[in-house]
Amino acid sequence: MLSRVLIANRGEIALRIIRACREMGIETVAVYSEADRAAPYLKLADEAVCIGPAECAASYLNIPRIISAAEITAAEAIHPGYGFLAENINFARICADCGITFVGPGVEAMRLLGDKVAAREVARNAKVPVVPGSDGAIKDEKEALKLAEKIGYPVIVKAAAGGGGRGMRVVHNDMGLRSGLAAAKAEAEAAFGDDCVYLEKFIVEPRHVEVQVMADAAGNAVHFYERDCSIQRRHQKMIEESPCPVLDEPTREKLCEAALRLIRQSNYVSAATVEFLVDKDKQFYFIEANTRIQVEHPVTEMVTGHDLIKWQLRIAGGETINIRQEDIRLRGVAMECRINAEDPQNNFSPCPGRIDAYIVPGGFGVRVDAFVHQGWTISPNYDSMIAKLIVHQNTRAEVIETMKRALREFVIEPVKTTIPACLEILSHNLFVKNKIDTGFVERTLF
Repeated sequence: MLSRVLIANRGEIALRIIRACREMGIETVAVYSEADRAAPYLKLADEAVCIGPAECAASYLNIPRIISAAEITAAEAIHPGYGFLAENINFARICADCGITFVGPGVEAMRLLGDKVAAREVARNAKVPVVPGSDGAIKDEKEALKLAEKIGYPVIVKAAAGGGGRGMRVVHNDMGLRSGLAAAKAEAEAAFGDDCVYLEKFIVEPRHVEVQVMADAAGNAVHFYERDCSIQRRHQKMIEESPCPVLDEPTREKLCEAALRLIRQSNYVSAATVEFLVDKDKQFYFIEANTRIQVEHPVTEMVTGHDLIKWQLRIAGGETINIRQEDIRLRGVAMECRINAEDPQNNFSPCPGRIDAYIVPGGFGVRVDAFVHQGWTISPNYDSMIAKLIVHQNTRAEVIETMKRALREFVIEPVKTTIPACLEILSHNLFVKNKIDTGFVERTLF
């Protein structure tokens, strides 16, 4: 087992990892920027180290400072959480070179699955269905136009590196492809330092369904079923639920087995999420894999009863998965609403500022993952998510009603948040009737 872990992250995921470590008897080192100096979770860590000013590049993305913090505090492992350096191959490689355990996959597996083009090739080799598209990065406009003609419009241009909706363009004709290709390449270069893009057939009105998997160094791999993440705006998830309410058991089994084949094909170790698009006929297509823990992992924890962060830590410490696939079962339904400091009425623009009133909901089946408090000032330097509200009940209908009640109890003032937007979505008759897809929010509400 690991003895001391440095957490190379901030906010609610840093607190989540600290709690898991404390329960396992693992000492923790928290790092923080000047903007987070007063964060309450720092007091729960065994040691805390300032790694720079508020700007991400000078602190949470500053690899030399994080490695130095690990070395001076004698941390044997680093947990990157999600975001920041969690999928940075160079960071994982430097950790290995410095003799520090990276709580995540090995460099080669991260390279294979972190690059969307390479991941598609892994999927093909594992006989996992992929969306029709280019075999690799698009070389030029001529190649893109020829391929689009072959697979048919609409098509989507995607950055080979990164995610979060950046470097993506949906186009419906040749003219749109010419401009969309140039725009996606420029955005990808600016966001990820890599302008490589590829082309895929755009699946009309799909569901976004992802499978949570875990694998160890001994070759054992299990899945923890799937999450439906179709409620999005600008490719950013807003509400997630498990299990996916439209999947029948045969399709669910095929989907989860496909995810495991991909993981085994890449010799993957640690937690991963394998993402698919599911069309109206319940045909599924692999789109990408996330080589880290996901924001929405609590949804899976609630329906399976397994602590995914603890599993990450056990595997990083050299332990093997000691449970059988048949022992992992779905129990009821869980849903998560991301609470962001954003103004839904102003194109979801960020709304940093001081929280003067903060009241957290509770009750049967309600969980809140957050780190803010009354008097905390939300910084403009970081992601706008300030809390995750998770509800677990026996049925989807019960989950929706409990979630609405909990959202109405949740007070975060005077900053504007996505709470009203979540309430509007949950109250919409199409959402209640489960007639949604990835374009539902932007097409129907905002």
